[in-house]
Amino acid sequence: MSDKPRLPPRWFIRTAWFVHRRIFALTGGRFGLWRPKPGGWGTLRLTTTGRRSGRERSVMVGYFEDGDDYVTMAMNGWGEGEPAWWLNLQADPEATIEVAKLAGPRPVTARAAVGDERERLWDRWRRIDKNLDEYAEMRSTPTAVVLLEPRHA
Repeated sequence: MSDKPRLPPRWFIRTAWFVHRRIFALTGGRFGLWRPKPGGWGTLRLTTTGRRSGRERSVMVGYFEDGDDYVTMAMNGWGEGEPAWWLNLQADPEATIEVAKLAGPRPVTARAAVGDERERLWDRWRRIDKNLDEYAEMRSTPTAVVLLEPRHA
């Protein structure tokens, strides 16, 4: 038996994403977002501008807080390719997030962590998910660690 973690089938991952977004929408945002528990991660709703359509696109992503910043990974369910939301943010890094503890959307600017900062944040994800490195090895490209930095008026 292999110690390598296994992912559910891609259709299952995509269905789970769809259901999560629908629960959030159908409950008016009362369900679907949660704050990170100690040593864990939470979920937030990220709204980007579509790089081709120019329309708003929303996804639910896992995150943890690092000071005032929100940290997530562009992992695409550990599948190949970059997630569309990350491609959208590379084209236009201004977005909004909704977090369980906040009232209403909050404007953020996204950027990829690099160098020592990326290593520090990756290590933090590694403490949350013991299989992080094994999952990342399933992808042929590095997984971006994405910072969502609040924009202040």
